Amino acid sequence: MKVNKTTALKIMLSLTLVIGLASCSKKSKTDSASRGTGWNVSGAKGGFKNASSHKEQATGPGLIFIEGGTFTKGLVQDDVMHDWNNIPNQQHVMSFYMDETEVTNLMYLEYLEWLKKVYPPTEENYKNIYEGASPDTLVWRNRLGYNETMTNNYLRHPAYANYPVVGVNWVQAVEFSRWRTDRVNEAVLEKNGYLKKNAKSLDVSAENNFSSETYLAAPTLTYGGNEEIVLKAKGARKGPKPDKNGKVVEEKNVYAQRSTGILLPEYRLPTESEWEYAAAADVGQREYNTYKGQKKYPWSGSYTRSGKRSNKGFQLANFKQGNGDYGGIAGWSDDGADITNEVKKYPANDFGLYDMAGNVAEWVADVYRPIIDVETNDFNYFRGNVYTKNKIGKDGKLDIITSSNVVYDTLSNGKLVAKSLPGEISQVPVDDNETYLRQNFSTSDNINYRDGDKQSTKYYKFGGADADKSKMTDKEAMYNAPKHNVKIDSLGNMDRKYDKSTKRTTLINDAVRVYKGGSWRDRAYWLDPAQRRFFPQDMATDYIGFRCAMSRVGSKSNTKKSPRN
Repeated sequence: MKVNKTTALKIMLSLTLVIGLASCSKKSKTDSASRGTGWNVSGAKGGFKNASSHKEQATGPGLIFIEGGTFTKGLVQDDVMHDWNNIPNQQHVMSFYMDETEVTNLMYLEYLEWLKKVYPPTEENYKNIYEGASPDTLVWRNRLGYNETMTNNYLRHPAYANYPVVGVNWVQAVEFSRWRTDRVNEAVLEKNGYLKKNAKSLDVSAENNFSSETYLAAPTLTYGGNEEIVLKAKGARKGPKPDKNGKVVEEKNVYAQRSTGILLPEYRLPTESEWEYAAAADVGQREYNTYKGQKKYPWSGSYTRSGKRSNKGFQLANFKQGNGDYGGIAGWSDDGADITNEVKKYPANDFGLYDMAGNVAEWVADVYRPIIDVETNDFNYFRGNVYTKNKIGKDGKLDIITSSNVVYDTLSNGKLVAKSLPGEISQVPVDDNETYLRQNFSTSDNINYRDGDKQSTKYYKFGGADADKSKMTDKEAMYNAPKHNVKIDSLGNMDRKYDKSTKRTTLINDAVRVYKGGSWRDRAYWLDPAQRRFFPQDMATDYIGFRCAMSRVGSKSNTKKSPRN
């Protein structure tokens, strides 16, 4: 067979191109040059060990993505109660995630079951952990009503499994969210081969369990440092190995880190701005870069009944329709419930969130103040920041909570709620090392900034040296609220002191939190997402529940844009 020169040249060029592409392809799998330094950042021979592949945040269990944006926060309808505590103002929230539904009895019972297994209430060191997390089922009782059926059955009977949990105070809701973070990240690490399979169920104990923050700060302290459970990345050596010169070199970056991109941010209570933005869901009536009017409810329109042909006249939420009318007339205009109702029984809003009006009102993260300080911040507004850092012991190591030093929060009613559990890192307020010469914050506790601290009272002397809030008298305090006191002696005896002072002027203090959304007990007026009320953070009711949120890491949007949609 004869091959002319032109054909031979084409064959040689083709072979050269194939070999070149193959070599490039092979090189790209092992070497990746940094755009900043030109160093190899992912090769087997070293370099910077940073994640070079872009990964979007995964959506956590139970969550719905909420794309952030600008909105009018505050009450735009008539304020017939004359509260004037949420005047309209322009705000912007970053993208985040929120629970599709309120936290249900079944979800909360998973939490209680885990606590009971890991911290048996029969043991002296743990007897208050399970009790402190348990909802107050007595909230259903009424002096002139028979509600014992709910008192005895609402939390645990399977008929109520998918009903929103109630009787949970704000502190308990926060602790549930922290627990949920650890369980979700524990499962993520197991799925990706960083934790022994099923260790989260079979090997967990009070002294050997998982904490997300502990794992990130010191992975070898997780599960008590058990190397059979806490695994290294695939391909990593199991232990220190000497090099060719006999020097023992500890391999680095063999555990999952934030830069690995698989661990999720914490579950938490949504801020008031996030909750209101998600409930209003103005995105459903957006056209280009404007909103076509402001919604009165989480759904479009000015009525609480559906106008759709298939279910015309049906109520769109679970609320009190009038005096003595919690469910309407049986058989037709009934909203399907007299107390709470099963989640997802009413249509979702335009973000895909259920029961953002009615069923139960919901705790949010914010400390209540009558006025929103819009002059200071219009981005991710939140009042309640208390900055902390990991505690370092005298030996220079992280201070890990053990069974002997569990920290409890003593509520005003005397109930103990565990604020930290064994395996977690002790937290302390930030100090001058973090605050000195900063412009964006100057103290650990920022709850009273511009509304409750001494500088915001008429007694503050500008230019004077005395600006310490702790030196303020009751008369000088902006919010002179009752101060109930509970003391527990070394024998466990509890001394409750109720504040009987007749000189208190308000119920507002640093321990009252905002709750949003109408409930099964509320009239339609309170279904407006802009409505806000407050309640003591250590008290519970039969009409306040909660749902969790999670911050979005990375891009603002997770979908491609089109001109209209």
